[in-house]
Amino acid sequence: MTTGVRRRMGVEERRQQLIGVALELFSHRSPDDVSIDEIAAAAGISRPLVYHYFPGKLSLYEAALRRAADELAQRFVEPQEGPLGARLLRVMGRFFAFVDDHGPGFSALMRGGPAAGSSRANAMIDEVRQAAYEQIIAHLRIEKPPARMELVVRTWVSLAESTALIWLDGRKIPRNELELQLVHDFAALAAVSAAYDEEMAGILVRILADEPADGPFGVLVGRLAAIVPTTVPRSR
Repeated sequence: MTTGVRRRMGVEERRQQLIGVALELFSHRSPDDVSIDEIAAAAGISRPLVYHYFPGKLSLYEAALRRAADELAQRFVEPQEGPLGARLLRVMGRFFAFVDDHGPGFSALMRGGPAAGSSRANAMIDEVRQAAYEQIIAHLRIEKPPARMELVVRTWVSLAESTALIWLDGRKIPRNELELQLVHDFAALAAVSAAYDEEMAGILVRILADEPADGPFGVLVGRLAAIVPTTVPRSR
């Protein structure tokens, strides 16, 4: 039998509840449009009590940003088993699921939101990008990536980020198509770099050797073969 008495939360438990409530609200609307009063009402507490746990909206936003950044970084974690193309496709699936579920919050995370320009917000965003970079390098099984490979991976991480931000403005391309396209973009970036560098060419050959014909990279090769003329004029 319940007594109807509300259980009192501890300090850390209440802080985590407020962060979760704020993050949920930020996921559906821009953080700039969410007020402390709304956060308090959603948490079932008074406005002054919110300020008891967080000095202001900025500190609460940064705490929510920290949680979102940690979750987003985890989306790039993938078992290092099977063809690389399929692994990258699963990573993009989880990445875009986060983007889809937390649209305004994702935009705020990548653009800084109410904390735009703050060193803490910038550091958290950089942490996400670095975590993504390290995960992809680990999948390539390269202890000391050459400069061109580092450029390819960092460029691809930035491309995924900017593509997601553009996609959120109307979602004009089906999500699954965009996820596959980004995997193809990775292969294309690596292929162009391989055309200029023997070490990159060796890495690309090793990657493609493990790719099945019906995998993401194999599909790209098939599509390119269908549109590129059999005879390509050579430059003189």
